[in-house]
Amino acid sequence: MRFTLSQELKQEQKQILTPQMIQSMEILQLTILQLEQKIGQELQENPVLEQETELFDEPDELSSDTNTSDDADDNTAQDDEQESEIQVDYAEEEFSIADDFAQNYSDTIDEAPVRSQNWLEAQDSFRNDMFANIASPSETLQVHLERQLDWFDISEPLRDMVLRIINNLDSSGYFPYELGDFLGEYHTDEELKLAEEALAIVKRLEPTGVGAKDLRECLLLQISPESEHVAVLRILIKSCLEDVSANRLPIIAKKYALPLDILHEAVAELRQFNPRPGAGFGDTPAAMLVPDIIVEKTESGEYVVRLEDGRVPQLRVSNYYKSLLAKHGTDKETRAYIRQKVGSAQWLLDAIGQRRDTLTRVSQAIVDYQVEFFEQGLQALRPLKMQQIADVTGLHVATVSRACDEKWVSSPRGVFPLRRLFVGGLNTSDNGENIANDVVRLKLQAIIDSEDKKKPMSDDAIVKTFEAEGIQVARRTIVKYRQLLNIPSSRGRRRWDV
Repeated sequence: MRFTLSQELKQEQKQILTPQMIQSMEILQLTILQLEQKIGQELQENPVLEQETELFDEPDELSSDTNTSDDADDNTAQDDEQESEIQVDYAEEEFSIADDFAQNYSDTIDEAPVRSQNWLEAQDSFRNDMFANIASPSETLQVHLERQLDWFDISEPLRDMVLRIINNLDSSGYFPYELGDFLGEYHTDEELKLAEEALAIVKRLEPTGVGAKDLRECLLLQISPESEHVAVLRILIKSCLEDVSANRLPIIAKKYALPLDILHEAVAELRQFNPRPGAGFGDTPAAMLVPDIIVEKTESGEYVVRLEDGRVPQLRVSNYYKSLLAKHGTDKETRAYIRQKVGSAQWLLDAIGQRRDTLTRVSQAIVDYQVEFFEQGLQALRPLKMQQIADVTGLHVATVSRACDEKWVSSPRGVFPLRRLFVGGLNTSDNGENIANDVVRLKLQAIIDSEDKKKPMSDDAIVKTFEAEGIQVARRTIVKYRQLLNIPSSRGRRRWDV
């Protein structure tokens, strides 16, 4: 065996993603708000891209014929050469810009048309609309508690200690530290006393339960003095939380000699307490939701789709830069720069148009398939896979997935993610058709709601109930759906006799 070096020609086919295809896929995945931001960024970075609006006051003719002072015979060859350069496909050429282009560009920029005041106001309005889409930050727990300190007439050192404790609360609103450890090894008795007083103030703030060391103290802080079951609630919280969670009420009643009716009322009140009083606050801004797809019912009873693209500005390639590109005498570097920017702008326009077409086709196909859902509600939802929509639209399933990514629908049935209409299904024994998983969950919830709470149904009994309705479902599926719906087991649902 010998190893040799040689050259050979080989012909093969490969799939290569061009920059245009990559940009088209990225644009397709964008939501309406993200597309607005993308367009705003492109308007700032690409000078040949502009909004298509009546507020533009560009002249139809930017310059007179540049060849009037020259002899026609001398310009014939130059005109032919100029036309051949203009016909080059911008999207398939790449240009390198010389380092000294800034000087050449500054010589031609003086000839650019002056924008009217209305155009400038339109640009400012567009930017203001983009800033308006930014949701205001949600109030943090620390800020919420700090504002309440104005209600207390306290000294400055005590206020500083209160703020120190507030800023060390965890995400649930707990203060899980020993004060001695919190203050440090070399704290004084005066500092410890000040910290105890400060922690007592924190526990008086809203929401009730903040500043507690653990769950039990948090629940104890939420007992109202006006409650009829203060003593029973204290017993349940201090000694019986595990039994309450497991619905072992007869054991509690026997151990503490409590009537079952009083115990039921106390447990119902306890379930209204908040175990994590600080969880309702956050450090991140709330996300703003703008539906990309609007589903409307026509007078003929059909459901049609339209895109919420009225917020997206209409774009075009500037006529000025087109004319500058065709203008005789424009230097080579400037022409190369303009060609590059025009190609980039055209790619963006094509990608936006393709996004509109693809999203419309995909969403309309989904709505046509799930028309019974829009007519009757969730109980009429049909099993649907993305491959089915890909077959109907003639698109690749990956394209359908990108089109549905993070898109929201506004319809007569409310606002929901477009992916919500894709659901799996279970077989039925009657006709072999599938039934959507969501419909199974609805039926499960209805069965449990209508059961006798003194003798709740087991999971096996629920399976038999489904089989009686012609739905084949395994016991483990019932357990999974019951857990997804936060429904306890039959023991946990039992209502003990009074």
